[in-house]
Amino acid sequence: MSEAQSESLDLSEKGLKDGKPISLDRRLFMKFTAYTGCTDNGAAAAVALAAAGIEGAIYLDANDPEGIGLTVLSEDPELFVGTLRSVLNTAPFSDLRHKPEFDMLGRTYSIGYEPDLEDSLFIKPRSKTLNPQFPWAIWYPLQRAKSFQQLPEAKQRQILGEHGTLAKRYGFAGLAADVRLACHGLDKNDNDFIIGLLGPDLFPLSAVVQEMRKTEQTSQYLDSLGPFFVGKVAWQSQE
Repeated sequence: MSEAQSESLDLSEKGLKDGKPISLDRRLFMKFTAYTGCTDNGAAAAVALAAAGIEGAIYLDANDPEGIGLTVLSEDPELFVGTLRSVLNTAPFSDLRHKPEFDMLGRTYSIGYEPDLEDSLFIKPRSKTLNPQFPWAIWYPLQRAKSFQQLPEAKQRQILGEHGTLAKRYGFAGLAADVRLACHGLDKNDNDFIIGLLGPDLFPLSAVVQEMRKTEQTSQYLDSLGPFFVGKVAWQSQE
């Protein structure tokens, strides 16, 4: 792509502050990876990630007594094919068995109305994922039905607003926080989004998923949800 063509494409994230458009051409990438065969509750894995200066969290898999899951954060995706790749190809990770069905890679994104893009794209996702008060987590991908994209924009906003209201109710109550990532073209199964539900207890996170079943988006405009990784924090890097 020529320099002129590059300048004509505005790929920045958009927001709205005091009625005026704002933009920021940065975003946070997040990668989830799962393993089994871990018998030390992730202790050696935590040492390896911390020594490499990697930002993220390790979870103990609630559905696998030897399972762990990693969420790694980076503004620069080069980390995933550089530093993180090197770490995962050495012990203790090289001694574990990779569970590829849980592989997820996504990016933070704006919807055009955020008054503070740095807060939405960086600060909030980090503060939720690395919050020691949110030890429980459910991470999963979702694939929207292609028919959703054919709906009028006003109808799409109405459907998404129903989900937003649900998230706010649980958020205001301190029961659950959500991290939403776009993964268009980044997911081997053609999923559209990655969702992280985080909170102090597990039951409210399950209750969120249960309530979502009743929403118009989930009941009519989703092709698939999951697989679901359910875990509790064993290690978090400092925010």
